[in-house]
Amino acid sequence: MPNTVYSLAKDTLRKFIECLLQKYPNCILSWARLFYVYGPGQSKSSILSLLQEALDKNEGHFNMSGGEQLRDYLHIKTMAEYIVKIAVQIRVNGIINCCSGKPISIRDLVKNYLKEQGKEIKLNFGFYPYPKHEPMAFWGDNTKLKSIIDKCI
Repeated sequence: MPNTVYSLAKDTLRKFIECLLQKYPNCILSWARLFYVYGPGQSKSSILSLLQEALDKNEGHFNMSGGEQLRDYLHIKTMAEYIVKIAVQIRVNGIINCCSGKPISIRDLVKNYLKEQGKEIKLNFGFYPYPKHEPMAFWGDNTKLKSIIDKCI
């Protein structure tokens, strides 16, 4: 159920392609629905990019929300592997959630990142309010994805 112009545009494109497929019965559609991707090349406004910038500038603290939001994050390398596996198979089609299926709080994501980097910074939880336009909990069901990955091993 799209709730932004961007999500409505993506869903409209998917539905249009599904209509086209009725004319081409030998084709299939594997629509990879990407969840939260992190790693090299991510947006400079993403939480981990902003955290890294604060670390690079040796700032004393990092302002963030309370960090209780639950999200489904995948590293870009893992996401790329999954996209390739989705693209080369023909058994599973339709919408395929490209996600971990395991929610993690933004608070834990940030703490884990700091631990992996061997860095410390004071985390100023609650500085920003929770965005009203985003759900507090959002993660995917990766059942279809796992059936593809399990066959590719």
